Amino acid sequence: MKFTKMQGCGNDYVYIDGSQERIPAEDKAELVRRLSDRHFGVGSDGVIFINPAEEADFEMEMYNADGTRSEMCGNGIRCVAKYVYDKGLTDSEHISVVSAGQIKYLSMAIERQHPWDRGTVKRVRVNMGSPILDPKLIPVNLPGEATGSSATCAVINAPIEVNGAQYHMTCVSMGNPHAVVFMDHVQELDIGHIGPAFEQHGVFPKRVNTEFVEVLDRQHVFMRVWERGTGETLACGTGCCATAVACALNGLTDTSLTVKLLGGELQIEWDREQNLVYMTGPAETVFEGEW
Repeated sequence: MKFTKMQGCGNDYVYIDGSQERIPAEDKAELVRRLSDRHFGVGSDGVIFINPAEEADFEMEMYNADGTRSEMCGNGIRCVAKYVYDKGLTDSEHISVVSAGQIKYLSMAIERQHPWDRGTVKRVRVNMGSPILDPKLIPVNLPGEATGSSATCAVINAPIEVNGAQYHMTCVSMGNPHAVVFMDHVQELDIGHIGPAFEQHGVFPKRVNTEFVEVLDRQHVFMRVWERGTGETLACGTGCCATAVACALNGLTDTSLTVKLLGGELQIEWDREQNLVYMTGPAETVFEGEW
């Protein structure tokens, strides 16, 4: 089986062309766990199959490192764009990708040595769609929280007790659930201790990705992330989008900001008038291989 190792801001995945490599559905979870193992496999935050699609140009079928499915990955979908363009699966610099029924629209920045070169993709801008704030749809079940569908019911700066300590979180779905927690000294946080406790907390019926965020100024934040099914990763695109929305909802930053991560930086813009979030960042191929 041929594969490609790719990364966006250090958030790395193994990519497989699903039109060429036919893996039985019942074997995929175990294959993903073996491929993702950083000691005995290729090593990655998960595996992404790039499949043909009817409703979009391509399908992104994403798995976490533990073999569980995930709905969306911002860094992963940028690498999908680079994969399909660089490998000649599309000639367009603007494509659509469906993942778990959600269609995203991507625009690629092509680097060319000469005007006549086809070039390769260096950066990708993704329309990540509208943030979901309805607690039922994220989902998050907080006792006493309103369960209507308007933004006034959103979980904003809500208290939550984790491991005997109280935190405040803002919950956003960008196709997958996020809890954004603002704090100081994020660099020193023992994320390996607190991250799993958030992920498995009873108020999150589908578990949760948790972003621990330090606001630097109105245009910059620093973020570390604990991703469900994987652990701490160097970056999380949907987490950065959720963070930008949470920052704006709490009045902490402007709606356009740079999110600094352990693996690099992403530019996020929340167009509140259209209620759309845009993410721009790098996509890189690490190596090709055969399993």
